[in-house]
Amino acid sequence: MSNHPSSPAPVASKGFYPLTQKSFPGQPTGWWNIFNLRIMGRLLALVLIFTFFALAVEGGSFYQPRNLESLLRQSAVYATASLGMTMIIIAGGIDLSIGSVIALTAVVVAWVLNLHQTASEPNWPQKIGSWIFHSPFLLPWLAALAGLTVATLAGLVNGFLCVGLRIVPFVVTLGTMMIYRGFAKIIAQEKPIYPQEVGWLGALLDPTLTAPTPQRWMLLPPGVWLMLFAAVLAAIMLRYTRLGRHIYAVGSNAETARLCGVRVGRTKLIVYTLGGFFGGLAGLMEFSWIGGTGIPTTASGYELSIIAAVVIGGGSLSGGEGTILGSLIGALIITVLSMGGQQMGWPRPVQEMVIGSILIGAVALDYWQRRWRLKE
Repeated sequence: MSNHPSSPAPVASKGFYPLTQKSFPGQPTGWWNIFNLRIMGRLLALVLIFTFFALAVEGGSFYQPRNLESLLRQSAVYATASLGMTMIIIAGGIDLSIGSVIALTAVVVAWVLNLHQTASEPNWPQKIGSWIFHSPFLLPWLAALAGLTVATLAGLVNGFLCVGLRIVPFVVTLGTMMIYRGFAKIIAQEKPIYPQEVGWLGALLDPTLTAPTPQRWMLLPPGVWLMLFAAVLAAIMLRYTRLGRHIYAVGSNAETARLCGVRVGRTKLIVYTLGGFFGGLAGLMEFSWIGGTGIPTTASGYELSIIAAVVIGGGSLSGGEGTILGSLIGALIITVLSMGGQQMGWPRPVQEMVIGSILIGAVALDYWQRRWRLKE
């Protein structure tokens, strides 16, 4: 019998986290930790900012039901896109093309809906034209499917370029940001597309509670409910699935995760693909928000607000940290600042300066928190 002691269990070095663990640093470890001090701090910041505008805006209009519903409707686009961006940032990546993906989705949706008008042209196949004319109720579903497919493929291309060609995500998505925007302009021929019939797609973010419509029983617009449902699924995926643990592991230390058996490349590919999918959902909502129109220049600059929402919500640009709930709070903070600034008559540059200052503060806070944890 050998006198050699049995092999010691692997010791967790800095950045090393056994895959048998249920969580990694930055990943919630229980229901209480979902509402940890960092989340509660962001929530308190949201309450303070909202209270400031509620008191500062004349006539108390800021906290009226109509304005509150408008706030939720406007934040739904940012919040939905931030779901995918949260996963990307947790995995240590970045996606500057998300605004262009949203615009491309809206244009594709409008283009498909516009087939009802163009299908009568002589160069269209007779069977397709006949199907479109006799089944117009299916056209919105086809448009939504087409928009989501294009957006998901855009995310897949981002992931392939980052993983397959090993190009820095910042450079890749900066390039695809211009490419996808160019595709949107080509499809729309550099002008807005105005479909005659938009169906339920145009009503995703229509007012419900504050408007005399049959949908008042829903309390919130369908797009807001869709965003909340998607957020719950994304949070469950990050918290309870192997893929979620792998996303945190890759963002914490990609090389160590690879040594632990994580397929880093595949994980990043999935993350960017999911980012494109959630960008497509946000594109459907943007299409409704801008009145059922496909505008190729829409969502310009959204990428900065979406990234800011994730960072303000506790996501770390160094990777390995972030939560879905935090990103939703961040999206609400961005929207409250924007709407409050508009109602107080702040010039647009002042609004951007305020949001930029808060973003710098959030990044600085993250940096000092990480240094403090390393000293423990």
